[in-house]
Amino acid sequence: MKILMTGAGAPGGPGIIKAIKTDASIDLIVCDADANASGRFLNDTFYQIPSAGSPDFVSRLLEICSKEKINLIFPLVTRELLILSKCKKEFEAIGTKILVSEYESLEIANNKSLLYKHLASKRILTPDFRVVNTIAELKIAFQELDFPAKPICIKPSVSNGSRGVRIINDKIDEFDLLFNYKPNSLYITYEKLLTILGDKAFPELLISEYLPGEEYTIDTLVVNGKAEIIVPRVRTKMNGGISVAGELIENKEIIDYCRQIIESMQLDGPIGIQVKKAEDGLYKILEINPRIQGTSVSAIGAGVNFPLLAIKASFKLHKSPSAKEIKWGTKFARYYSEVFYE
Repeated sequence: MKILMTGAGAPGGPGIIKAIKTDASIDLIVCDADANASGRFLNDTFYQIPSAGSPDFVSRLLEICSKEKINLIFPLVTRELLILSKCKKEFEAIGTKILVSEYESLEIANNKSLLYKHLASKRILTPDFRVVNTIAELKIAFQELDFPAKPICIKPSVSNGSRGVRIINDKIDEFDLLFNYKPNSLYITYEKLLTILGDKAFPELLISEYLPGEEYTIDTLVVNGKAEIIVPRVRTKMNGGISVAGELIENKEIIDYCRQIIESMQLDGPIGIQVKKAEDGLYKILEINPRIQGTSVSAIGAGVNFPLLAIKASFKLHKSPSAKEIKWGTKFARYYSEVFYE
């Protein structure tokens, strides 16, 4: 099998490359918009490609797939997903599959407000939320969600990573934040939020109850809309919004909840979900990542190689491990490693 992996320089790129290369039957080719992407130096064949927003993005990928006779594109970059989903037939015409969900499902998964509305319409639990487009709507939403008695979380409906995410809490000690926290704290006051927004036009925002409890990231493999594997991991240490330490835990409440979410959406492939414990003790969704997650490689220590299983599932060559075969309780830590080049 010849696999083309995009996002070779993504934070999870090097780990995913190593995970795929454990199978000698796979001929891996990687690409990235950055000519010096870290994954370039961990693999034999690399191509530089335009970024997803470029008009040449699709044509360049088609050119590479045709030249290399690629069997499957394995995308790691969120911004590429909708574009690639829309172009599936063009790639299939040259014999290349794309490991991506259908366009309609991706539109919902990539938009947090549409996702919450979809789940609410299916009677699937979500945080209490409102969707706003103006300052007036925002002020009403804060009142309805019992602010300032309770902190509030805001995030753009469409965003990447933690961009635009803030926790609004008028009880925070800004002196404590200044001297005891790094300058990337998510906490701000309501007054500061209104000052920042001012009279500027801002993107649609999802306003929701703040979930104060422990956070889990869940890695799943979805085949034909059904979740075959669901592996929750508690996030014990974070760096810039990315898990760098955690533990794989067989939390059946979270597993059942994620199964409900996934099977309401007709997603496909490796899908990531983030949930957090609410004040009422229930786990509620933060967001969906409708692609392979970088830290999914942590499950290898528990016997689950998500990148490899996802690729093989595309060709019906996989055998998913049962829950009993997974080494629950496995802990992991991630660290930086260097590559050298001239």
